[in-house]
Amino acid sequence: MKIPRPLIILLASTFLGGCASTSGYHNPKDPFEPLNRSIYKFNDTLDKAVLKPVAKGYIAVVPPPGRTMVNNVFSNLNDVLVTLNDVLQLKLVQALSDGGRVLINTTIGAFGLADAATHFGFPKHNEDFGQTLGYWGLGSGPYLVVPFFGPSSVRDGVGLYADSISSPTARIRPVRQRTQTLIANGVRVRSNLLENESLLGIAELDPYSFLRDAYLSHRQSEVYDGNPPQENIEYEDVEDSPAPPSPSKSPADDAKAPAASPAAASSVPATAPNK
Repeated sequence: MKIPRPLIILLASTFLGGCASTSGYHNPKDPFEPLNRSIYKFNDTLDKAVLKPVAKGYIAVVPPPGRTMVNNVFSNLNDVLVTLNDVLQLKLVQALSDGGRVLINTTIGAFGLADAATHFGFPKHNEDFGQTLGYWGLGSGPYLVVPFFGPSSVRDGVGLYADSISSPTARIRPVRQRTQTLIANGVRVRSNLLENESLLGIAELDPYSFLRDAYLSHRQSEVYDGNPPQENIEYEDVEDSPAPPSPSKSPADDAKAPAASPAAASSVPATAPNK
């Protein structure tokens, strides 16, 4: 299953990172930056010690067709939440499409093992309760890094909790089996990121800031369905000092100026090239 690049960046920010140095600039959307950086380092240490090795083992053991079927199953479960949030956002046409995906993939797709809905013209969408809150005008609030989960915000943290208790996986019994399902999903997500770690190469100086800004930008785009409003940037007013008057030339001055020789004229281009 091909994963969109914006989603890759978003998911990568959950697990990947490094020892970031605090820059002199403080983002007003990140008032808890010292705490967030500490949690970020904790998540990164956990990833290097546990998640990444397990994800590599998963890829080594499970062949590509098997991994595709696992991705499809979890995608089908996610479509239930997507449909619910479509309705909450009054996207009724999209809700019919996403509900159709659940029906087709659960039946024809053998409980989601195959993504038959896409072949029938029902595209995959991504909606969650954090986006629903944003749709109804709730701002993201301060940026947060959540232990084990990674980048979030006050609004998205509330949305994550709401989705977690509404998800079909929340109804899996016994609790031990539900926990195993959640762990399997985490390993699946991390394994999908292994081939895309190079995307973070541009964040060598401060991956924390890069991933924070990428997350906030991506979530803003998702709330507005890819067409977020332009943010107004205020600049300090600088009073322009009047330009000094150019010295006037008299006809006598022009007469005294020596004429340029052909050799000198040929050594200087008449106009500067446009860049």
